[in-house]
Amino acid sequence: MEKIKMTTPIVEMDGDEMTRILWQWIKDILIVPYVDLKTEYYDLGLVKRNETDDRITVESAEATKKYGVAVKCATITPNAARMPEYNLKEMWKSPNGTIRAILDGTVFRTPILVKGITPYIPTWTSPITIARHAYGDVYKNVEMRVEKGGKAELVLTDKDGKETRETIFDFEGGGIIQGLHNIDKSIEGFARSCFNFAIDTKQDLWFATKDTISKKYDHRFKDIFAEIFEKDYKEKFDELGIEYFYTLIDDAVARVIRSNGGYIWACKNYDGDVMSDMVSTAFGSLAMMTSVLVSPDGKYEYEAAHGTVQRHYYKYLKGEETSTNSVATIFAWSGALRKRGELDGLEGLVKYADALEKATIDTIESGIMTGDLYILSSLPEKKKVNSREFLEAIAEKLSAELS
Repeated sequence: MEKIKMTTPIVEMDGDEMTRILWQWIKDILIVPYVDLKTEYYDLGLVKRNETDDRITVESAEATKKYGVAVKCATITPNAARMPEYNLKEMWKSPNGTIRAILDGTVFRTPILVKGITPYIPTWTSPITIARHAYGDVYKNVEMRVEKGGKAELVLTDKDGKETRETIFDFEGGGIIQGLHNIDKSIEGFARSCFNFAIDTKQDLWFATKDTISKKYDHRFKDIFAEIFEKDYKEKFDELGIEYFYTLIDDAVARVIRSNGGYIWACKNYDGDVMSDMVSTAFGSLAMMTSVLVSPDGKYEYEAAHGTVQRHYYKYLKGEETSTNSVATIFAWSGALRKRGELDGLEGLVKYADALEKATIDTIESGIMTGDLYILSSLPEKKKVNSREFLEAIAEKLSAELS
């Protein structure tokens, strides 16, 4: 068959360790045989980030702003142990954090459901998408250790030099202090990204904080969401028959556990970090979780929700067989190619992305799967295959699907 043409490139961000190996295999086995692939390539592997003093990460984010769609491989966020291993100049920041900050994006994470893997909460029959705000709060905090007591104050000095003070606590002995912040612009972008994503996917949107306790900080999130919804989105939500509602975070947790799924749950930064891992684990596997970063002005970056699979990479380097789950990385590629097709009016590219996802799910549901899914699956007949065999099995079904 003639390869599917692309008119605009997608930004391709390569990564690290075992996911970098899978990245190339996915392209070779599942994409390049069918698509005349156009990408603007950036190597975000830790070696290249170190060589460029991490400029390449910033360049890849700026390219995403230019082209509108990116696909990203999992990358290492270095800790102290990685410093000598990669001979690093410094402990470089998380590429995901850098890209999120430049795009001012919201992260949407959704589990991939397959027959044979029952969620730990059996009433969850439809996916739950976690929308995580990606700026501020505890991730940009300022902390102090109080050694011998003292008066801690919150001080704001405005542009005219006027000070406003609030006492945090009078310490008689030792303790700790933490200062958090957020900005209206980022919260507004978070709200718009969530409302737009709900409209795109035609799903209800929940938002939850703890405004009864945090009467200024969390309440500001609640007010901004409400104002933007009433002004710009309520009419469209009503037309689609979808709902937006706000509730307290503890009430949201109770509602989620009792629900059937099928909605978007918007969370502040830390809440989203925790709840996305809870949801992915409860649905079965972090390797079966899609992740897309969406900016308020409609730029998209697709990736897997998991890490670089370090343990399998070391086995691969020794020539040992691995059975690594590549589903989330495959869905990152399909998501990016589908969005590129939608934006450019390329029906063939959209259909290819749909076929790739169907072939992947059909392969697992036929009983062919990697080791992590083999342990979880309740299918009566199942077969554990290695990393490359899994992709080759998908390729067979994809070829049949496209023909």
